[in-house]
Amino acid sequence: MADTLLIELRTEELPPRILARLGQAFAEGIANALKERGFVARHVPFEAYAAPRRLAVRIPGVEARQPDRIVERKGPNKAAAFAADGSPTPALTGFARSCGVALEDLQTGTDNKGIEVYLHRSTQAGSELAQGLQELLPDVLAKLPVQKVMRWGAGDASFVRPVHGLLALLGSEIIDVSAMGHQAGRTTLGHRFLSTGPISITRADDYAAVMEREGHVVPSFTARRDRIKARLEQAAQGARLLAGSELLDEVCALVEWPVVYAAHFEAEFLSVPQECLILSMQQHQKYFPLGDADGKLLNRFLLVSNLQTATPDNIIHGNERVLRARLSDARFFYQQDRRTRLDARLPGLAQVVYHNKLGSVLARVERLSSLAAGIASALAADAALAGRAARLCKADLVTDMVGEFPELQGTMGAYYARHDGEDPVVANAIAQHYRPRFAGDVLPDDAIACAVALADKLDTLVGIYGVGQIPTGDKDPFGLRRQALGVVRILMERSLPLDLRDLLAHTAATFQPGVLNGDTADKLHAFMLERLRHLLRERAWAPEEVEAVLSQSPGRLDDVTARLEAVRHFRTLPEAAALAAANKRIRNILRKNEAHAPVGAAVDSQRFTEPAEGSLHNEILRLAPLLESHLERGDHVGALQALAAARAPVDQFFEDVMVMADDPLVRDNRLALLGRLDSLMNRVADISRLSA
Repeated sequence: MADTLLIELRTEELPPRILARLGQAFAEGIANALKERGFVARHVPFEAYAAPRRLAVRIPGVEARQPDRIVERKGPNKAAAFAADGSPTPALTGFARSCGVALEDLQTGTDNKGIEVYLHRSTQAGSELAQGLQELLPDVLAKLPVQKVMRWGAGDASFVRPVHGLLALLGSEIIDVSAMGHQAGRTTLGHRFLSTGPISITRADDYAAVMEREGHVVPSFTARRDRIKARLEQAAQGARLLAGSELLDEVCALVEWPVVYAAHFEAEFLSVPQECLILSMQQHQKYFPLGDADGKLLNRFLLVSNLQTATPDNIIHGNERVLRARLSDARFFYQQDRRTRLDARLPGLAQVVYHNKLGSVLARVERLSSLAAGIASALAADAALAGRAARLCKADLVTDMVGEFPELQGTMGAYYARHDGEDPVVANAIAQHYRPRFAGDVLPDDAIACAVALADKLDTLVGIYGVGQIPTGDKDPFGLRRQALGVVRILMERSLPLDLRDLLAHTAATFQPGVLNGDTADKLHAFMLERLRHLLRERAWAPEEVEAVLSQSPGRLDDVTARLEAVRHFRTLPEAAALAAANKRIRNILRKNEAHAPVGAAVDSQRFTEPAEGSLHNEILRLAPLLESHLERGDHVGALQALAAARAPVDQFFEDVMVMADDPLVRDNRLALLGRLDSLMNRVADISRLSA
């Protein structure tokens, strides 16, 4: 009979950063393997458990015995199973022999191609659950997302951490299965200090409740995380939690029985930039900093302990003492760093290697300064300020604070720039030049900051890509995909009137001759448009709309959204489908006859022999200035709407005119006319991409 299955693998402390993923993969692996073998219906849900010292899964409706299966083997084609004299061929007799039956016991049927073949059907008895689990467990454990494994004891077992026990129940019955050198039973262990002795699980469905009640372990990662979050919010007493979800996940993976305690530190430490204090609390100690409604750091923090006690004073004071030492270090670094100006640190960048083929960080900031100044000038911003910000933006790499906390690159540079008396615009650009750091991150907020951020990303892209460090598959050690996405987002979402091709060419020119591959700018442009394709599709633009705009390999990205909106509107017009199909036909004709129809070839109206040619030519002459007027105003929707009026003469042309005329002069003139129409139809986007 079907009942609930429980499998628990008890281990030493599992890696916290992957615990949630590990628990889900463990549960999914077992559940899916059982479903494939027929032990459980495919629609049955399962519950995954993941705590610091255990992975477990609970699956309801699991059968104790696998259902019998009909096994079908296909033999030779019926038409080729007998010789001309009517005797069975060796293929047929051999098939029957391999199935262990006589010829008359074989059946006939059709294969997936509809060909009639000989078949043998047999019933395969289902295996017991214990046997099925014994077969699938090693495979499931081997496929868990673990990069490194450990060995322990004298056996051959290996896993991400040493395994100390296996629990396997179907309802209330122990399943006879073993894994990692352990035979399954019904007992497990709870919290190291709050639980005493083995815990016996009577029924599989009681697992979570028994572990909480007797073992002081919340086995569900999700339930434990929700409990921590609720207790943090309660202990914050109206203050704002400044930590992100990453810290909450990590702490959840470190504790079995979470208890939240409130603590504080001396207010004098608030003179240090709060980013330093927050990072010190989160990264080193896994504390939760608190802020006021505006996000300003308070001298209070919360800690999540794995130990519940009626007298937590020693825990609280001990953690306060540890944090005090950390914050003292941060204050010392900050005070020491401010004794040396940022510009005085620039020579030290000569000792920091950026890339063995691209030189030092000092050489890089010289390139950044020149490039940022040029970009700022193109944006009608102060080139001197942009150049200054770019020159100083990497100086904090040689400070003590950034040496301790690399995550504060740029942030500390901005603090030190303000302390040195640099222009506020320069300090702001230093603070923002890494933006956007990740997908969905905020962008630089002014022209100077955008210029420096673009220079930083373009230099990385052109330099690293240009020396052959191209991303492959899921490997992108220099984050070029992220940098490319950052550039296209800044250009597009900040509506900057800059040509990406020009930016790449100017960036390549800042490197020493011979360092980069010659085709770097062109290949990188295609690479970046591919990132833009992914971004636009994620934003719900239809693939054909995206292709209509990006297939033209645009240099300017500031009007990409406007072009997409125009294409989407154009598709709603009744003339759209016919014009898209006509444009596709035109492009195919021109592509096959490139030698006879060079781009920009003149049209001679004296060679028209059909009225439809003249009508189409007149429509082109009428549309050309109208489209130009719309495009000069940035009215892409209006341009495509005007184009819709060309449907009638276009349809008439293809109905009345044979493009490939026998007379080569007439033929070439008609191809030139189509070439003019093609260039006109695709000023906004390649509408042929909208045709099925």
